[in-house]
Amino acid sequence: MAHPKRKTSKSRKNKRRSHHGLSDIPLTECANCGALHRRHHVCMECGYYRGRQVIQPSN
Repeated sequence: MAHPKRKTSKSRKNKRRSHHGLSDIPLTECANCGALHRRHHVCMECGYYRGRQVIQPSN
């Protein structure tokens, strides 16, 4: 098995991990009620997904 010849420094390790941060979740406006929801997910305000009511809203 391969073994590192030298210890990887903290700065080199952190430079490699610079792209591992979390990004913002893209939100879309619901066509039925106008609330913001995640794309390709059921709107939790009205219970609609792609023009149909699939769940009963809890409020």
